[in-house]
Amino acid sequence: MISEFRLPDLGEGLPEAEIVQWHVSEGDTVTLNQTIAEVETAKAIVEIPSPYAGIVQGLHAAAGDIVEVGSPLVSFAVEGADAESPAPTERTRVDGGGTRTGTGPADRLAESRADGPSSDLEERRVADDVRTTAAGETGRATPNLVGYGAAPTSGSRPRRRARGAGTVALDTDHAVREAAPHDIVRTGPIDLPLERPRSTPPVRKFAKDHGIDLALVAAAHPGELITRVHVEEYAEQVASAPPATPPAGVPASGGDRVTRTPIRGVRKYTAAAMVQSAFTAPHATTFLTLDVTATTELLASLKTDRALDGHKIGLLAIVAKAVCLALGRTPALNARWDEAAGEIIEHHYVNLGIAAATDRGLVVPVIADADRLDLVDLADAIADLATTARAGRTTPAAMTGGTFSITNVGVFGVDAGTPILNPGEAGILAVGALRTTPWEHQGEIALRDVLTLSLSFDHRLVDGAEAARFLTDVAGVLREPGRAMLLR
Repeated sequence: MISEFRLPDLGEGLPEAEIVQWHVSEGDTVTLNQTIAEVETAKAIVEIPSPYAGIVQGLHAAAGDIVEVGSPLVSFAVEGADAESPAPTERTRVDGGGTRTGTGPADRLAESRADGPSSDLEERRVADDVRTTAAGETGRATPNLVGYGAAPTSGSRPRRRARGAGTVALDTDHAVREAAPHDIVRTGPIDLPLERPRSTPPVRKFAKDHGIDLALVAAAHPGELITRVHVEEYAEQVASAPPATPPAGVPASGGDRVTRTPIRGVRKYTAAAMVQSAFTAPHATTFLTLDVTATTELLASLKTDRALDGHKIGLLAIVAKAVCLALGRTPALNARWDEAAGEIIEHHYVNLGIAAATDRGLVVPVIADADRLDLVDLADAIADLATTARAGRTTPAAMTGGTFSITNVGVFGVDAGTPILNPGEAGILAVGALRTTPWEHQGEIALRDVLTLSLSFDHRLVDGAEAARFLTDVAGVLREPGRAMLLR
């Protein structure tokens, strides 16, 4: 039987996703939960696992296509399948820490197309790492939707067509083929194994960012693990090749004068959020420049502490700790304005957002219950989320639920700014560049470590006095880290 798998809700009600890369081709035999594709939503890159064990019959979208939630993604030939779609009556989605269920349009669409009775659909619900058996079936694990659920019945690797068993015409832009060195690229069908080029996720992302098809690189290095060096060498060869002559009657492109980039993914989501915030919350910003020499001396001493080997404690971690302490004394900055309910919601916890600049745009992953973490745990959490964000693996759920945010503009050499609030938050603190500056100290001029803090706040929730008190509390900890012992 042919079973059609539709793109599920990948979290937070995002309506669409872009196909970044297929990990399978038509004719491949796949196992349950095997990764079949990588897709990019407005917030993150997500791996899609196979909901069935079977043979891939057709891919309904190509890399670079935008697919709406509920639209056909891939078809499988599954032995004993009795329904066209694996979607259960309640949708299951990735949220970075477990399952969530709820009914949405895509789920109702999938349910209405199912051949079996509704009671059979009810028995197809999946939970974390749980294997179930649908009524009337014998030993077939229920398919899951996204990243978890029924475990594979076999640990064997998926079977692929052997080399020479078939050919695949690489879907590569004709101009790229013509520009590439001809000893590497061959036009027309290429006798290559249908298995995707062997490489690591960072290398695949590097190639994608530079518009390079890894299959073309792999053609010059059969059987090898494709590395970044291979991709760079290929890019240099393409760049040094003579430009292709456009066909007769086709005007030469003026692409060397302008670059057009589709507005999608993280940048599209961020732009919409910033516009909403800027034109909804009345922003105000206050600044404070201060001497943080005592903090830099503390950080220097922590680096020599053997008990802290393996932990990278930096200035941002101390700022984060100071913010958590200060929010406890100024709760208005840890609140949300609920226009629909006509209420101010004050949070008694701190979910701290840390802005991270990535190749895909600005993302703000959240450290949940940051106020409950000590300095070492905060530093570790900041390091982990930064690594994950730069790799493009931050999940949508990891970027929601923030109550206050920090952005470190100092890493770009910027002293101060007026950051825009994340929607739903009352404050965001920008940390400026750390500079050694002549400064008044104990009645004399001395070289001191100085930086500027910039606090933007929602003036509906926070007045100037409260903003000043919060900024003074944060500055107090940075001037004299020992003051953290006095704040509660």
